[in-house]
Amino acid sequence: MKRFNNKKKITKERLENYNFKEVALTKMAKRQLFVTLLSIIGVTVISLGSAYAVFTSVSRSAEYNVIKVGTLNIDFGADSSNTINLTGQYPMSDEEGLKLTPYTFTITNTGSLAADYEVFIQDDQDMISKDNCSSNQLNKDYIRYKLDTGSPANLSSIAGSNYRIATGSLEAGGSVTYTLYVWIREGVGNDVLNKHYHGKIVVEGENVQREENAPELDSGMIPVTYNGSSWEKADATSNNWYNYSEGMWANAVTVSSTTRSTYQSAEVGTEISMDDIETMWVWIPRYSYTIGSEDGTNYYGKQGEFLDTTPTQELPGEIDIRFVDTNTKDRGTAKYIVSNGIEDSSWYTPDAFTFGDTELSGIWVGKFETSSSNPSASNGGDNTTSLDAMIKPNVTSWRNINVSNAFAVAQKMNDNGNRYGLTTNADTHMMKNSEWAVVAYLSQSAYGKLGNSNFSGANKEIYQNKSNSFITGCSYGTPSNGNTDYGCQYTYDVNVSGTGASTTGNIYGIYDMSGGAWEYVMANYNDTIASSGFTSMPESKYYNKYTTSDVNTACNGSACLSQGLSEITGWYNDYRTMIRDANPWMVRGGSNSDNTSAGVFHFGTTNYMGGAYNGHSFRLVMSIVS
Repeated sequence: MKRFNNKKKITKERLENYNFKEVALTKMAKRQLFVTLLSIIGVTVISLGSAYAVFTSVSRSAEYNVIKVGTLNIDFGADSSNTINLTGQYPMSDEEGLKLTPYTFTITNTGSLAADYEVFIQDDQDMISKDNCSSNQLNKDYIRYKLDTGSPANLSSIAGSNYRIATGSLEAGGSVTYTLYVWIREGVGNDVLNKHYHGKIVVEGENVQREENAPELDSGMIPVTYNGSSWEKADATSNNWYNYSEGMWANAVTVSSTTRSTYQSAEVGTEISMDDIETMWVWIPRYSYTIGSEDGTNYYGKQGEFLDTTPTQELPGEIDIRFVDTNTKDRGTAKYIVSNGIEDSSWYTPDAFTFGDTELSGIWVGKFETSSSNPSASNGGDNTTSLDAMIKPNVTSWRNINVSNAFAVAQKMNDNGNRYGLTTNADTHMMKNSEWAVVAYLSQSAYGKLGNSNFSGANKEIYQNKSNSFITGCSYGTPSNGNTDYGCQYTYDVNVSGTGASTTGNIYGIYDMSGGAWEYVMANYNDTIASSGFTSMPESKYYNKYTTSDVNTACNGSACLSQGLSEITGWYNDYRTMIRDANPWMVRGGSNSDNTSAGVFHFGTTNYMGGAYNGHSFRLVMSIVS
C-alpha cells in the first residue's frame, strides 16, 4: 500500500489496488467467511404415546476445523468431543438443553487492522438442494439455541434466512471464543416427523480502520490543507482535510486580528498567506498504544510491514496504535510479545490525554518551536513575558527564556482580548513531557514517518534540524549525527529532504523535534523549583512530576508508561539523561554541545547547555476544554 502521497481521501478506485489487510477506508470492504459448523439432519419423531424421541445430531466436518479467509482465523478445535451430539435425545426444556455438551469456536484477528464481525446461523442451501429436502425443512420455531451469556431463544425469533446471533469487534491480534448450545425445544408435535434442517454458521467480517477523533477547533482557528505551494482554507464540516492512515495529520492556523474575519468568511480553498498566519497547530487524536518485542526480551517495537530488518535499539520498529474515544482509557501493560499477538490487556492510553479531570479527544501541538512577536530580538525573543508567542516556519526560535516565563507566555494566549481569537475553552500551555511523548510515539507508528513509504532503513528516523541560527522547520536532509555542516540546508516545505524532518515525513507533521534548540518541557524532579523563575509550582495538570532520577522508578516507584522514558530509552541511539535534584527540569529533542546528537526520543537535564535556561526554547500545546 502506498502511503503519504498527500491525497486528501482514499477513493473507491484506489481501494481496488490495495491489500485487504492494509485498506483504510471509513468503512472497509466486506469479507464473508462461510464455514459449515452446524448440520441438524434426519429429524425423526416417533410416537410413543404422549412421549416423543427425537434422533438428531449436530456434527462438523473435519475439513472445516480451521478456516482462514482475509485476516480472521476461525478455529473450531481439533478435539472431536466438541461435536454436539443429540442422537437419541428427545424434545427438552431449556434447563435440559443447557446441560448438553456445547460447541465452541474461536475467532482471531490475525491482521494489522481492527475487524468488525457478525455471527449468523444460516440455511445451508447447498445441502438442502443436495438432499432434495426443501419441502421437508424443519420449522425454525422448533430449533432452540443459546450463545454464551445470552438467553435461550427460538431460531425463528430472528428475521430472515440469516439468523444473526452475535456481533463484535476485534482489534489486531485479538480473539474471542463462543460457546453454542442447540437443542429441539420442548413441546413440539408430530409435524416435525421426518423433517430436516441443514444450517451453517457464517461469520461476516469487515476490516476497518478505527476513525480518529475529529479535531476540535476553537473559534479563532482555521483548518488548512497544503496545495503544493501554500496553505489554503479547508472545509471544517468534512473530514477531507486530514487522513491519518495516509499520514495526513490535521493542521490548523490562527491569523492576525486584522485578517481573521476575512479568512473566516472566505470560501474553502482560499490561500492563507504566511504573512497573516501567527500560529500553526497539528492535531494529535486520542489513541492507545502498545510496544512489541520480537524476541520476548527487548521491546523495540515490531518489524511489521514498514521495516526490512529485525527491530533494534539503533533502528526500532513500529509502535502499535489504535485510536479510541474519550470513554476509553486503557490501563494495560503497554507491551506484548509479537508472536503471541496483542491482547486487550496490552493497550495503554497515554496520560497526556487526561488533563486534570478532563478526558481529551486529542491535543493540538505547536507545529514548530515557539518564536516571538519580535523574532529579530536577541535569541528570538529574550527572557520576558511582554512579547507574544508565534508558531511559524523560517523564523528564529525563542530561546534563553526561563521555564516560568515560557509557561506564562503560553498561559496568556487565551486571555480576554488575545490577539489569536482564542476563547477560554482553548487551554494553551507549555508542553509537558507526556505530551511530547504522544507525538513521538505516533511518529513511530503506521500513521507517522515510520509508515511513510518514501523512507526506508535508517531514514525512517526524523531528520535533524542543524541550523546554527535556530531557524524553525529546517532540515539537514538526513538523521545522521556524524556531520559538521551546520545550517538550514532544506526548508520545511521541500518534499522529502525538508519534510523528512517532520513527524510524518510529509508537510503535515510536526517539526524541530530532532535538533534545533533544546526544548523545555514541563517535567520536574520532586517539585524542585531551582532557577526556573517560579515562586511556587503551577497546578498539577500542567506538569509531570518525577520522584526519582531512575527512569524505571520515576513515577512513584514505577516505570512511567506513555512518557517517553524507560519504554524507549536509547531508541535510535538517542542521548538520555534523567533529571535529578541538582538539575530538576527536563529538556527534549535538541542537540548536544557539539551539535552531533539529537532525536525525538532524546531527553536531558537543564545543565547540558551550561546554564539554568541558556539556549533553551519551548513548545506550545492547546487542550480544548469546556
